[in-house]
Amino acid sequence: MADPMHNDRPIIQERQTVLGLYVTAKEAYDMWQADPEGVTILDVRTPEEWVFTGHPPMAVNIPIAFLAYVWDDAKKGFPWSLNPDFVALVKERFSPDDTLLVTCRSGGRGAMAVNMLAKAAGFTKLYNILDGMEGDTVEDPDSVFKGTRRRNGWLMSGLPWTYSIDPT
Repeated sequence: MADPMHNDRPIIQERQTVLGLYVTAKEAYDMWQADPEGVTILDVRTPEEWVFTGHPPMAVNIPIAFLAYVWDDAKKGFPWSLNPDFVALVKERFSPDDTLLVTCRSGGRGAMAVNMLAKAAGFTKLYNILDGMEGDTVEDPDSVFKGTRRRNGWLMSGLPWTYSIDPT
């Protein structure tokens, strides 16, 4: 079976969800602008990403995972572990019939969050923002940005973002 499509592009398996609702960052912003009281952008990235990469000014941050601060030589990175309170924290703030547009770095954790909330809490109007905040990796070998996430995504789409922290 072929991967589902969005805007004539296949959705890779890591970004697919049980609900099958998808938007790009630009489409998410347009949805929010059309109904800012009825649509919420839920950013599930770590607090570090929220602070240091920036975030949509209208987004709510509830991390799906947290970073460990011990380097993992095998993974060549800082591992993360799921936030055991993620579903409960989302349920405290939102109801299962709310429209949430879920974002992360590039769509993978967003899909995980959508699937968790749909299966464990009965949410039905969850859209995965396929290109997330940072977007897809530049593949062009001649680009100075090769290997970095600078293709599409919230940041590269010219959408509003901020470093400002508002704890409300």
